[in-house]
Amino acid sequence: MKTKKLIIVGDSAFAEIAYEYFDADSDYEVVAFSGELAFQKKGELLGLPVVAFENLKEQFEPSAHHVYVATVYTQLNRLRTRLAENAKAMGYILASYVSSRAFIWRNVEIGEHCFVFEDNTVQPFAKIENNVVLWSGNHIGHHSIIRSNCFIASHIVISGFCDIGENSFIGVNATLANNVRIGKDNWIGPNVVITKNTEAGNLFKADQAEPAKISAPRFFKIKE
Repeated sequence: MKTKKLIIVGDSAFAEIAYEYFDADSDYEVVAFSGELAFQKKGELLGLPVVAFENLKEQFEPSAHHVYVATVYTQLNRLRTRLAENAKAMGYILASYVSSRAFIWRNVEIGEHCFVFEDNTVQPFAKIENNVVLWSGNHIGHHSIIRSNCFIASHIVISGFCDIGENSFIGVNATLANNVRIGKDNWIGPNVVITKNTEAGNLFKADQAEPAKISAPRFFKIKE
């Protein structure tokens, strides 16, 4: 049963995905999308109006609507953070989504304006602060903390007693060993392995695999 009305800020792929999850697996009824006027490209999305963010209060009463900002890690999550803070300042309640197919232990703490996809495992005594995205299939170890405004991609292992600094991004298939502290504003690329503490602002790039000297068709003896 839909008991709350929701506006999704954003008109990108994440906004469409957020609509699907809220619609199919929550008590929110999505009634509109929204975007800043200078960047608004559409007047309608998925059959719903796309309303200028600057005019949102004129059309949707804050006391009767919740807001979720469906933007990704643009500007190290600053865009999502700014829009969420602005929506809250307008008087809107910030919505969260936690998939019914995620495994969240009973004493895990989750803050406001979070999005937790399916197949995430969040172990005992972990804490997820505000404005965090956990894309699908991650392992968040016991006693770990993910601080506000982070974006955790997919199939990442965060081991026990880790501390992820605010505004950080962790790419697909990255691995963090036990007791690792990640400084704020870190960018950790795909497949990167972190075994010791990092400084604020560190950027860890994944190495691109080099192609072999022999082509794939030749290696497999394919004849055209």
